[in-house]
Amino acid sequence: MTTVLIVDDQPLQRLGFRMLLESNPETEVVGEAAHGAVAVRQTAELRPDVVLMDVRMPGMDGIEATRRIVESGGRSRVLVLTTFDLDEYAHAALRAGASGFLLKDALPEELLAGIRAVACGDAVIAPSLTRRLLDSFAHQLPGRPDDQAAADPRLSSLTEREREILVAIGRGWTNGEIAERLVLSESTVKTHVGRVLAKIGARDRIQAVILAYDLGLARPGSPD
Repeated sequence: MTTVLIVDDQPLQRLGFRMLLESNPETEVVGEAAHGAVAVRQTAELRPDVVLMDVRMPGMDGIEATRRIVESGGRSRVLVLTTFDLDEYAHAALRAGASGFLLKDALPEELLAGIRAVACGDAVIAPSLTRRLLDSFAHQLPGRPDDQAAADPRLSSLTEREREILVAIGRGWTNGEIAERLVLSESTVKTHVGRVLAKIGARDRIQAVILAYDLGLARPGSPD
């Protein structure tokens, strides 16, 4: 059973999410919050598996609430709901430590699948959307020459193959694409990805993408 805290300032939106989640035997709604400050407090008290987080709310918004929840070091993971024309919020939520994004008009089955994935420790965002988000906001990512990246302690323990995998993740490639382009099996790629995430201290694939951009290993328009 996956426990969920619903955070949205619109009562009808919260009701819709609650009805969907309560109709699913795999999810349980443990609480609701209308703004960020209450979400942070309830997350600490209720310790839900997943916080379904709206972005734009009065008072403390979803970005700041996400940051505080992640920095608290608790077990809860945040799944942000956004609209594609508000990329700046999605990018800020990435920085704040969100585990994924779904569009507000996502199909019910997509929302349920996203909640399950986040609860299991995965990142919920399509590689193509990862690429578009980061390409759109790459000017906000510092990027560094390769020689500086090589000196970064987070990369020092990576093998040459694992570094290739990190670059591929940064380009937004799926495991299938990585397997095809590096001539590996998907199971081998999955193992490599897991090792890379562990070595660089990334909670999920999204954080690995950000690190690849931060270190200049991946850039907008990087050739496929």
